[in-house]
Amino acid sequence: MQKDSVGIVETKSFTFAAPPGGLALECGDTLGPVTLAYETYGTLDAERSNAVLILHALSGDAHAAGCHADDTRVGWWDIMIGPGKAFDTDRYFVICANCLGGCTGSTGPSSTNPATGRCYAMDFPVITIGDMVKAQKALVEHLGIGKLLAVAGGSMGGMEALEWVTAYPDSVRAAIPIATTSHLSAQGIAFNEVGRQAIMADPDWKGGNYYDGEPPNRGLAIARMIGHITYLSDESMRKKFGRRLQDRKELSFDFLTDFQVESYLHHQGDIFTQRFDANSYLYITKAIDYFDLAEKGGGSLDRALANVTASFLIIAFSSDWLYPAYQNKEIADALRAHNLEVSYCVLDSSYGHDAFLLESTHQTHLISHFLRHIYDEHVHGSHCR
Repeated sequence: MQKDSVGIVETKSFTFAAPPGGLALECGDTLGPVTLAYETYGTLDAERSNAVLILHALSGDAHAAGCHADDTRVGWWDIMIGPGKAFDTDRYFVICANCLGGCTGSTGPSSTNPATGRCYAMDFPVITIGDMVKAQKALVEHLGIGKLLAVAGGSMGGMEALEWVTAYPDSVRAAIPIATTSHLSAQGIAFNEVGRQAIMADPDWKGGNYYDGEPPNRGLAIARMIGHITYLSDESMRKKFGRRLQDRKELSFDFLTDFQVESYLHHQGDIFTQRFDANSYLYITKAIDYFDLAEKGGGSLDRALANVTASFLIIAFSSDWLYPAYQNKEIADALRAHNLEVSYCVLDSSYGHDAFLLESTHQTHLISHFLRHIYDEHVHGSHCR
């Protein structure tokens, strides 16, 4: 275990919203009971003022840092969370929860429906980013935290960060949305829809009722392959693969795998099916499609942000064509119109959208200084750096 690791961690669970009440959802349905899987790193201070909520992307989960006792796999943002890292666990109490609709411990379509005793499957209600954040708010309150120091996340996690500061403006001091957008573009919706159609076209999908048999792994693998292409950039794919052949010296002149990039995508699709539920993919991508922050302001992003009080660090990446830098800048500009404290940075990277998961040096510099500023000056009234 590296010295800057949070070490061995444990995934916990929090269950709430038991019937007859339940969690009221934006679609008009109620859901309950609801369970969220979560992990924490570091120590909550006596004033409960140093809590940072980390928000994962589409395929993420609660395991953001460290290792489990029975698994050497490190958390998905281990490069950013730990002693001395961007989210310094010697200073901050870091929380990460698997989102509502997920498949790694939180209530989702693969969970048991108490009304039937079987998996929800497609009886699971359609959820939104707002519903995910509403569930996270219940978890934060359960942990005894009245106001978060910060919310932070990339991609879908950045959408959740924006939802937090607009839905619960008095509950967040700062936000760090990374490689995100205030609404998904038509191109982004199109990619998500092709992925969903790949899953639903798989004969093993069976209308979502596959839990007693073979899952629709072929469709899910294709969906992941499509999505993974959008996470990369032309430059990163050219550097990593070019037109190099895979395990052969000449073209096959059939439909075997000829190129390294084909083999890579097949591998990414295959390993994804070992850890993710196809129905969760359907529900979470639909939630991403539905997210539109401007709708909260009657079609105006400025009005949607009118009650926000948080400070912001917004980070974009030069080669991200899924959520390009101009979409991040639109958020920064709208926030500045309300005289909020906003820092906006575009980091030069060839990794594409995935850069927020891979580029640690510059992100660490920006985030660590920003959080220290918020904690020292806004929480404790100190001007120490």
